[in-house]
Amino acid sequence: MNNENRAALGKKLLSGPYLFWMVGFTLIPLALIFWYGITDKSGAFTLQNVLAIASADHASALWLSLGLSLVSTLICLLLAYPLAMILRGRGQAASGFIVFIFVLPMWMNFLLRTMAWQTLLEKNGVINGILTWLHLPKQSLINTPWAIILGMVYNFLPFMVLPIYNVLSKIDDNTINAAKDLGANSFQTLIFIWLPLSIPGIISGITMVFVPSLTTFVISDLLGGSKILLIGNVIEQEFTKGSNWHLGSGLSLVLMVFILISMAMIAKYDKNGEGTAF
Repeated sequence: MNNENRAALGKKLLSGPYLFWMVGFTLIPLALIFWYGITDKSGAFTLQNVLAIASADHASALWLSLGLSLVSTLICLLLAYPLAMILRGRGQAASGFIVFIFVLPMWMNFLLRTMAWQTLLEKNGVINGILTWLHLPKQSLINTPWAIILGMVYNFLPFMVLPIYNVLSKIDDNTINAAKDLGANSFQTLIFIWLPLSIPGIISGITMVFVPSLTTFVISDLLGGSKILLIGNVIEQEFTKGSNWHLGSGLSLVLMVFILISMAMIAKYDKNGEGTAF
């Protein structure tokens, strides 16, 4: 066996654990979801589980999920882009430390982070306590759509900041200087230089925020008080309470459409993985 064959064999052996992981924890679960989604309890083929998304309750939950996810994604984008610009302007060393501080809360359990906001927003929570101390009326903050949006933005904002910052940090300063030398002002530089060159990071960030926002059920459970049902809550209840895996899988297949659209957008606008290599 020559050196080239040995190298090829070595690469195949090194890829073994990855292939095992992909097959065991990605392909097989997806295949099971697909199988349950297109069959009934007797094992017969049916599309009723997928078409159930058109029922009034399920469609309402889906549209509400889409609306809250879009609002959360837009807010994250409006907050993340200026922050990424500021981080880029501070230099590699300073921005690295700031990014570390920014990402540090993500090391805490997702459930605990969300429960912390529950303590802040509840009727007798910290925020209403401060309002009472200031002799201001209490506000109904918890169990509202805005509370869910706040939870989504807080939990998923880093996933918008990091890919945008990663792309912005790769833009050559000479490109910006050339635009200014040619007479472009700050607004023109932003519109015609910064934004077009940062499209891969923006698309990656939008995908990484929109998809988990659309499918979440923990945030709406804790901050919505189980009074506001998103499509993720409906699917979760079908699996855990209704014991109807077929209907839950059928509804999950509908959400897979949005995930595939997001993957297609990344494949089109971020072909080199610039927005995800962080």
